[in-house]
Amino acid sequence: MIAINTKTLQDLEFNTVLETISALCNTEIGKQKAMEIKPFNNKETLMNALLQTSEYVSSYSNNNAIPNHYFDEITNEIKFLAIEDSFLEVGSFRKIATISETTNNLLVFLRKFEDYYPKLSQKASEVELTKFIIQKVDEVVDKYGEIKDNASPLLVEIRKNMNLVRGKINHSFGAALSSYNSLGYLDDIRETIVDNRRVLAVLAMYRRKVKGTILGNSKTGSITYIEPEATLRYSRELNNLEYEEKEEIVRILKQLTNVIRPHLELLKQYQDFLSDIDVIAGKARYANKINGLLPAITEEKRLFFRDAFHPILLLNNNAKNATTYPQTIELQNDSRIIVISGPNAGGKSITLKTIGLLQLMLQSGMLIPVHERSETFLFDRILTDIGDNQSIENHLSTYSYRLKNMNYFLKKCNSKTLFLIDEFGTGSDPELGGALAEVFLEEFYHREAFGIITTHYTNLKILANELPFAINANMLFDEKSLEPMYKLHLGQAGSSFTFEVAQKNGIPFGLINRAKKKIEGDKVRFDRTIANLQKERSKMEKTSQNLKEEETRAREESKKMENINTKIQQKLESYQELYDANQRLIYMGQKVDDISEKYFNNKNKKDLIGEFLKMVEIENSKRKKVTAKEKKVKEVIVKQVIEEVKEKVEEIRKEKKEKKVKAQKEEANKPKIPLKVGDRVRMIDGKAVGSIDSIEKNKATVNYGIFTSKVALDSLELVERMK
Repeated sequence: MIAINTKTLQDLEFNTVLETISALCNTEIGKQKAMEIKPFNNKETLMNALLQTSEYVSSYSNNNAIPNHYFDEITNEIKFLAIEDSFLEVGSFRKIATISETTNNLLVFLRKFEDYYPKLSQKASEVELTKFIIQKVDEVVDKYGEIKDNASPLLVEIRKNMNLVRGKINHSFGAALSSYNSLGYLDDIRETIVDNRRVLAVLAMYRRKVKGTILGNSKTGSITYIEPEATLRYSRELNNLEYEEKEEIVRILKQLTNVIRPHLELLKQYQDFLSDIDVIAGKARYANKINGLLPAITEEKRLFFRDAFHPILLLNNNAKNATTYPQTIELQNDSRIIVISGPNAGGKSITLKTIGLLQLMLQSGMLIPVHERSETFLFDRILTDIGDNQSIENHLSTYSYRLKNMNYFLKKCNSKTLFLIDEFGTGSDPELGGALAEVFLEEFYHREAFGIITTHYTNLKILANELPFAINANMLFDEKSLEPMYKLHLGQAGSSFTFEVAQKNGIPFGLINRAKKKIEGDKVRFDRTIANLQKERSKMEKTSQNLKEEETRAREESKKMENINTKIQQKLESYQELYDANQRLIYMGQKVDDISEKYFNNKNKKDLIGEFLKMVEIENSKRKKVTAKEKKVKEVIVKQVIEEVKEKVEEIRKEKKEKKVKAQKEEANKPKIPLKVGDRVRMIDGKAVGSIDSIEKNKATVNYGIFTSKVALDSLELVERMK
């Protein structure tokens, strides 16, 4: 049973990580779920979550990318479906059909590529795949979210009559427009739309001469808007049909709602599944940003984080182009408690928080920024005491609050606990507070808990050195500049460099000496010894680094020399082969010359032919004979290669053809931009660019400079809008 309290989440800034993941989710439900991520209580569920995220990350680098899983939330639709006798609007059905289709596509994909995404496929197998909802909605609603004409026989009839009446309205309005315009009763604009109805723009002085219904006036009062009497009768008929259409649509929507209502739980499951995938995708995108991966999860009690980065610090530094220093740390049974000491601003607290946050993230199903050879086990509890916890509300001092926190630690701490304490023992008298801190540390040690603490207290450094399964550590500092190196070194306590830092910051040497005299000599000597050891360690680190760099350079040079030697050897072999071939040809030339001279002297053709045959046979004996079977095998291989090349060429041609057809379809489906006189245009798939001189009906006269051409508007595309 994993138990992480709210204080630990706050101390380790877990909420900042959740906010980043939430921002990387696509849907509102996904964002909300991301903010509710908590450590898992069950190891099997945790491993499934980790592997699902890891599989999603792998989809970025293979050829089988996971399909889009964005969806519009249907929470309100689900609420309405749960209410008897309620019905959904047409837009809601389009959302339901889309979420069903998105889920089905994802389910089919994950079942097809189960080998690539086993854990995601397992999650998908728990969701029912059905096209019933999509089919039922598609029977009624079109892709634009409108009720189809054939949704019912009555709707077909109503809309047919509406179209007839609209035709009559247009015809009667056209006749009235023509008649009154010829009489000079109309303004220049002739007609307009008022309350979604076509009206005549009648000059105010002639309004009594036009029969019809007045629907309004212009702002100046010079124009009166009148719906002609002939049109009015048909408009009333159209209003009645529109009312009937609305009634029929409501009936259809109620019927469709009743068909979909039994699938309410399935729709809830669809939304839940897609939002879970959205959260997994958000975690995968976050892992990509921080180079997160899944370390080995072991049953053995060992935490080994190699090259571990603090994720929040890493992203902040990346945004500023600043360097982030990784840390390597190990906790196991024979070194289960680490006491980190050294001066402030050296990175002790960040190291502490890095380990705590990464372990917390991992146990919450997130990939973490560590080296691939890292490993860890799962803790039942993570306890933290980080930062100044002075409680004004409860009138508690920092030390009182920390003592209260230590009491909680003592109640909960066991062998499966990871505790992280920053500035252990501070807030009280150094002697007394240090003694109490020492007792607490001994208690945690005897309970076999794993932990990391930071401290300046000498007694805690000594205790860590005396306890067999505890270890000291320090953050390395440059011995000359006293600048932090942000690197953790295990096995040695760190000096606080109190007097050295004071001297560096300009404190007079006399005051520093007086301060040294006021404290015990043993402490000064102990701190000085630690400081000297740290300086030696720092020198060794630098020397080691230099030696490694020199070794790397030597290896690179050696590799270059090997490559050069190989190339020289290959050239020598090539020259040798060429030399041998030339020598053979020279020898054959000399032989032919000897045979020719012999024939010149004796004119004996028989000897000439015999000598030639003998020479040819000797040369052929050196050649490798190829059997009929080998020849046939060679021919078959050549034939297969030719066939494969032909198939590949055919595939490439087919793919290019499909891409071309697809591009043409996409071009055809693009919304056409209305062209105007003066626009620069070109023929679709053409190169020559001209400007439009004039437009008549559906044709444009395009001026190409040398000549003009009349072209259909549909065959032109805009290059540059007239300025």
